[in-house]
Amino acid sequence: MMRCPNCNSKDIGKIGSHQFYCWGCFIELTVNGDKMSVYQVEEDGTLSSLDDLFFEEEIPQQIHAN
Repeated sequence: MMRCPNCNSKDIGKIGSHQFYCWGCFIELTVNGDKMSVYQVEEDGTLSSLDDLFFEEEIPQQIHAN
């Protein structure tokens, strides 16, 4: 069972072949293989990515030579 990464709700509806909608916090989720993307639905219907809030990627540290 899939859970919302934002509110942990199980109340997820399928809106497309790889797209889901959380009825608990009203965000859209896209699942492609093992990668999930999270979007906020704006008033005009456009989607704004929230991936930077939910998924931290490892940022390689830069090494500075003195």
